[in-house]
Formats: sequence, structure tokens, C-alpha cells
Amino acid sequence: MYIIVLLILFSSCQNKTKNHVIQLVREWEGKEIQFPPNSVFTIQGKDTIEYFGDNSSYKIVTYIDSIGCTSCKLQLQNWKDFILKIASLNHDEVSFLFYFHPKDKSELCLIFRRDSFEYPICLDENDSFNKLNHFPMDMTFQTFLLDKENKVLAIGNPVHNPKVKELYLKIIRGDKPSFSKNGEVKTEAVFDRTSISLGRFDWREEQKVTFTLKNVGDKPLVIEDVSTSCGCTTVDYPKEPAQSGKDLVLAVTYKAERQEYFNKTITVYCNAETSPVKLTISGDAE
Repeated sequence: MYIIVLLILFSSCQNKTKNHVIQLVREWEGKEIQFPPNSVFTIQGKDTIEYFGDNSSYKIVTYIDSIGCTSCKLQLQNWKDFILKIASLNHDEVSFLFYFHPKDKSELCLIFRRDSFEYPICLDENDSFNKLNHFPMDMTFQTFLLDKENKVLAIGNPVHNPKVKELYLKIIRGDKPSFSKNGEVKTEAVFDRTSISLGRFDWREEQKVTFTLKNVGDKPLVIEDVSTSCGCTTVDYPKEPAQSGKDLVLAVTYKAERQEYFNKTITVYCNAETSPVKLTISGDAE
């Protein structure tokens, strides 16, 4: 049932991508994740913490490799929010295991301190965790929900995909997963634009832009969730529905961490037929 739901979650992909997703999901269904016997967990790379999680009913384990933008992949604030959400369910039997293969250990520790991330992490400098399991290259499929025997119940990153987050929560709560779309209220919506170039600017200056989502259907329009490809991009949006003919404005803030050319993705989930919609902002932070 869980695997069927996962396939439904990713069914909006193009056919080629969809087939790849189906193959990945089926490959990892029920697979046992192997953990390095000498895993060392620390707080922000300093205090050593004894390995934990062996007796947990559920484990959420994520692997972050050293390729690409580290801050974009980490999404530490979103992980903190998700951990608090799990804690609010009074599910102490859920443990989180973070394995990071850093290209720059000192940079990684700076990010942990900057974002006040005080949850135990494993700095796997030898990439032992990945060598044991041979994880997919796509970071979307480097996070897993495991049972007590470390077997995969679900695959996908809950801080990047709200539908995956919802599925994880349902499994942990013991709810029956549902993939029926009957009864969902759908409408039609269009963005005024899907990409914005910020041009050239001083990297120390915060940038702000807006996207407008117009309800052109005959049912109320609701933004269910918004995810970004990087922690340097934040989005504020109305939580109230927009009636037919009305707009919802998404306020996007970009704060560069360094001088760089950037192209960031914002994924908007709503009750429109075209959901999810991907928006992009780009520019040169000099």
C-alpha cells in the first residue's frame, strides 16, 4: 500500500522521469538499510554522542553527499520544523539519523552553528554509509522511513516534498494511507510569471520579488505548501483561500551566502489541476 501511494505521489512527473521513479521505488521497497558499525554522532561537529536509534519503532534516515550546494541540500530549518512536528505527535519511538559526507567539514559545521542545528549528526568523511548501501544519485531519493528492522517503508525527502511528509506522518500515526483523489476540490489557477531574473546586485543586499497566483476557476484556491531548493530562499504566502477571480501573492526573499550566479527553484503545491508548479529566480550576486 505504501509503495502504491509513493508511485501516486510522483505520478505528475513526465513519462521518462516517472518510469525512473517507479523503478527506484520498487527497487528500495522493503530493502534493509545497512549502518556503519563505527558511526560517530556529534553536536555541530564537537560533542560526541553515543549512537542511538537501535530500539526505535521508526527511523527517518537521510544521507547528504558532497556534490553541489551544501546549504541548498541541508534545509536545516525545515528539518527542525519537521522534528518538532514529530515530537508534537508524542511519538518518542521515532529517531532521526543524519549522515553527511562533507566536502568541507569546517563549512558544514559553520552552517550547523549558523542555523542553530543541535540535533546529533554523523560526519561520514569516508562515505561509509553510502558505500554500504549504494544510494541513488538523486537527492530526492536519499531519505528513507524505516521500520524497527531498518527496512524501507517509504522513500523520499519530507522537507522537500510536502506530500512525502504527509505520507511519513500517516505511517507513523498508524493511519491507513490513501491515494484516492475522489472528493478533492480542484480549481484552475495561473501565475503571472514563472521565472524572475534579479540581474546583478551586491551579494550582501537582500532581494525581494513577488509571484501572483490568480484563481481562474470556479472553486476556492488554497496554497497547501511551498518548498524551496535552498535555505537562502524563503517564501511568505497567504494561508487563506482565494475565491474565484482573486489573487494569492507569494513574497520571495533571497539572501545570498556568497558571491555567485544562482538559479533557485520554488515549488508551489495547491489545489489546482496544474499543481505542483515550479518557479525560478536567478541572478548574479556580486
